[in-house]
Amino acid sequence: MHSFLVAAFLATIFAASTEATSCNATSHCPVSAPCCSEFGFCGTGDFCLGGCNPFASHAVDSCRPDPICTDKTHTFADNSRILSNATFFDGNASAYDWVVDKGNIMNTNSSGGELALLLTQANGGTRLSSTRYLHYGTVTAKIKTGRWAGVVTAFITMSDIKDEIDWEFPGAATTEGQTNYFWQGVIPAGKNNGATSTGLTDTFANYHSYTIDWQPDALTFSIDGSAVRTVKKTDTVNATDGLAHYPSTPARIQLSLWPAGISSSPPGTVEWAGGMINWDDPDYKSASHFYALVKEVDVKCANLQTGPNLTSYVYDANATSKSPVVDYTNRSTLLNGAGPVVALGGAQNMIVLVTSLFVLFFHVL
Repeated sequence: MHSFLVAAFLATIFAASTEATSCNATSHCPVSAPCCSEFGFCGTGDFCLGGCNPFASHAVDSCRPDPICTDKTHTFADNSRILSNATFFDGNASAYDWVVDKGNIMNTNSSGGELALLLTQANGGTRLSSTRYLHYGTVTAKIKTGRWAGVVTAFITMSDIKDEIDWEFPGAATTEGQTNYFWQGVIPAGKNNGATSTGLTDTFANYHSYTIDWQPDALTFSIDGSAVRTVKKTDTVNATDGLAHYPSTPARIQLSLWPAGISSSPPGTVEWAGGMINWDDPDYKSASHFYALVKEVDVKCANLQTGPNLTSYVYDANATSKSPVVDYTNRSTLLNGAGPVVALGGAQNMIVLVTSLFVLFFHVL
């Protein structure tokens, strides 16, 4: 349900891309613009960071390594750990915990601080992404959702190859939450992986803690500490290809508030979100925005390997989309990081010469 973001980001992509070249699993990026962004266009610079698809880029190692998960409880006394423009991020996950991919945020400066995600008619919604990735673990977000028809609050994990795990809260349905998962962006034919949990107290007025407990063999969704749904990996094996269609690759944590009830959305999406957005709603008129609040995000990592020198995840040189082997490495995550690379886990050791990328060229298309 996040395809709306593609169109919203296209203007940024075209403005920042070094070449107006699209990319996918069968059409890889050229060496001059080696990185395939999450929106399917080739470029350099920040195109090589969060969301860079290794299997559509020039080579599997064209994307910068993904910063490794660390245990942390993220609170929002202020916004000092949030970079307000993701295009300025250089891969240093120690400098910032979150980046704003799109839209606007504010801090309520009340109750110890609350992060507000804003939706206006002009900004098209807001999305934050974590600077660090998670390769299995438990993430709990304490959220107050929106309450307006057509407006969707979301807390998800998303990998560079579109493995996705969702908590979503559509429209004015403030007594329920919806869970879903996807394997490499595949929409199951004739099957819906989604489920709805009901009986919540008003999700707009009250904070609830929503948990994604993602382990190698099972995925459990919880509300306020009580499990509401479990998906076993063994139950996701596809009868056609024999593969487990189960999220298994390092993912960023994303928080968003987005407009599903708009004229450009498919009718099914509008219906799912509770109808079209009413921009004349009294709440919108008084505040000039819709909003959702985030009190904290708690991250507990379940890395498959541990060690003092591990800094990043990379896709193994021999990895394929059918077998996306992940190595744990000491490789720099910085855009200008260079030097020998030693894979400390996974199928094999690698030594790669990394070319420094200092300049993002802008072309008028």
